Amino acid sequence: MKIYLYPRNAYTFNFCLVLAEDAEFSSYIPVVRKLNTLFRSLEEQSQFLSRDGSAPDSGKIYALCEILLEDLNNYSEAMIPIDASNTLNIKLFPTYPPPPPLYAHHVPLATVRLQDLVDENWDLTMLRVLPWIDGVNSVKQIALLADADFKLVRKAIRHLLYYGCVLLLDIFSFGAIYAPTPEVAAFVESKEMQVECGGYVALGEVDGFGAEREEEDKRALNGTQLAELYLSLRQGLSVKSWCMEHADVVVKIDVRRFITFGVIKGFLYRVHKYALATSIHKLSSKRLAKANFSRPKQRKEQEEKMGGETENVDLGKYLDGTHCFDEICTDLMISEKELTARLKAWGDVQIICR
Repeated sequence: MKIYLYPRNAYTFNFCLVLAEDAEFSSYIPVVRKLNTLFRSLEEQSQFLSRDGSAPDSGKIYALCEILLEDLNNYSEAMIPIDASNTLNIKLFPTYPPPPPLYAHHVPLATVRLQDLVDENWDLTMLRVLPWIDGVNSVKQIALLADADFKLVRKAIRHLLYYGCVLLLDIFSFGAIYAPTPEVAAFVESKEMQVECGGYVALGEVDGFGAEREEEDKRALNGTQLAELYLSLRQGLSVKSWCMEHADVVVKIDVRRFITFGVIKGFLYRVHKYALATSIHKLSSKRLAKANFSRPKQRKEQEEKMGGETENVDLGKYLDGTHCFDEICTDLMISEKELTARLKAWGDVQIICR
């Protein structure tokens, strides 16, 4: 072991990063710790720091710190050779906020080309899940289609959600209700957003070309027509009824994409239905049998595979006004029509839209 004697018996140094006062600093802590650990080892091995007698703002250590700063700012990583035996490898991992809650009835929609990100080291569950993320299938449907455990599928999608690779939508149905938010004014005023919308929702050859094909194909809708369609959506009006009201122009667009575009951009919101029982109590076996219908054999097998419900399910836990119809239908694997029938059999249930 080498023992070095310093003029003041000890050599004290430190590394730090100067950040904005309101910056999120948690991802920088490992960088500072690694710098201190590395340079302490270098000092113990060869007095790398104490032997540098360069003037301020010059010398090898100053140049190294300057390169590190530029690389982290420009590339969020650095690989800097120090000497023949040592190299400084630093990578700055950004810290993202926790993803929103993910439930079985949520529908993930990819914001990037997921297939372009895949390599041989990806998780097997993730590889099975990716082909079914299409903006239509719910999390539970994806688990069934991928023949994978629901908990693992949910964890994989949460991972994609954390890194912003997917966003969450509601299950689309023509019985759903949508209404515009005050942000719809931005769509009305933005020609760029209208062109983008036209390309996204158009049918056939027009799809994906937007304004470049708008004048060539009379089927394409202009920005004014699209804005009028969005403004005509309202509470109490289902998508089915809305389509019937605008049958002459709706045939020119993909309705699901039309609704999805508004939700993604934030100027449409889904009006959910909730069930609230005026007096929730434990059902007798006779009333339970009346309020719950038998399901097909295939559905029961799927539920058993998912660790789901038994043939007769007590609806009481869903009737506190906090569970939307999408959630109830997905959990029980029934249609909204079947759910409505069960709620009517229950008797004392109010349907709340909000």
